[in-house]
Amino acid sequence: MKIIHVVGARPNFMKIAPIMREMAKYPQEFEQILVHTGQHYDDNMSKVFFEDLELPQPDIYLGVGSSSHAQQTARIMLAFEPVLLEHKPDWVIVVGDVNSTVACALTAAKLGIKVAHVEAGLRSFDRTMPEELNRVLTDHIADLLFTTEPSANENLRREGIPEEKVHFVGNVMIDTLVRHKERALALNVLEEHGLEPVRGQSRRPYALLTLHRPSNVDVPEVLSGILDALAEIQARLPILFPAHPRTVERIREFGFEGRLALWDTDCSAGLALSSDYSAGLVAMPNLRVTEPLGYLEFLNLMANARLVLTDSGGIQEETTILGVPCLTLRKNTERPVTVTQGTNTIVGSDPKHIVTEALAILDGRNKAGRVPEFWDGRAAERIVAVLSGVAE
Repeated sequence: MKIIHVVGARPNFMKIAPIMREMAKYPQEFEQILVHTGQHYDDNMSKVFFEDLELPQPDIYLGVGSSSHAQQTARIMLAFEPVLLEHKPDWVIVVGDVNSTVACALTAAKLGIKVAHVEAGLRSFDRTMPEELNRVLTDHIADLLFTTEPSANENLRREGIPEEKVHFVGNVMIDTLVRHKERALALNVLEEHGLEPVRGQSRRPYALLTLHRPSNVDVPEVLSGILDALAEIQARLPILFPAHPRTVERIREFGFEGRLALWDTDCSAGLALSSDYSAGLVAMPNLRVTEPLGYLEFLNLMANARLVLTDSGGIQEETTILGVPCLTLRKNTERPVTVTQGTNTIVGSDPKHIVTEALAILDGRNKAGRVPEFWDGRAAERIVAVLSGVAE
């Protein structure tokens, strides 16, 4: 069975790695080709993840780069079609909900090539999110749909997807976390960021922040409100902020550098801390900005954090497994199991609500959470078993 795996952005790498590793156990059964669309293309957002996750280098690199959603999706389709015509795979496996996911699924479907969607059925019910459109369209194109939680199965049933196409297998993101957690914890990351261990405390006294969604960073009033909340929280404990390039652009565009003193704009590295920041002379001296981090570094920091603030989907899942309190800076989530069973709380972008929930966690009033069904590090095994059965 010839398989083309598609990756394009960082979350894809974490999801495809365990599937490729599991398929590699059966070389007589599977021939694998890895295609990287180039949706994320710089070293910090892409290359380092291949190294951390022990992924093979892509067999094919499309190099589509960044542009508008329409242009990027179209470029991926134009570049991916010749790959399919040349290699004639039996299946194309797509993961997650980025533009590469829907573009490659649609291209394959139009050529009559079967599509498997890993992480199917998740719904935020917010059509203003590009990812939601990608999820819905990919699911209705796919021939096999692999789900991570029971709500996803219910969503697909309600949308009329035949039950025989749907398989509840668990979460491949957790496969990756389980495999690499010990390597990550062995790194000397805390000291490198000035976060010394505290005797007798299971969680270190710092928060970890990620922020990149358009609804949060593209509207000046919303981003300003989130910064107001962060100003209050960082007065209680340091916040470490690996800054997404997109967020960096918006902070500069809106003139918010003075609130964070993020970096010296003349520095060739682009994110070097300014001298004012180093001297502690900025509005938020305890908001520590870094470049984007590799998977292992970030996992270490997430596992040790007292609190995580994020607008990312995958981090909601990872904090649930790690038992770390998570505040999601969105009005909704496509991963409700992280709220009903995990450590995640939806707080939106209202500064008062963010601060109230954060201080409650710091005062010891946080959710305990538990591990959802099939989040056991064996989701890839179940996926490969299903594909093996299809071939028989």
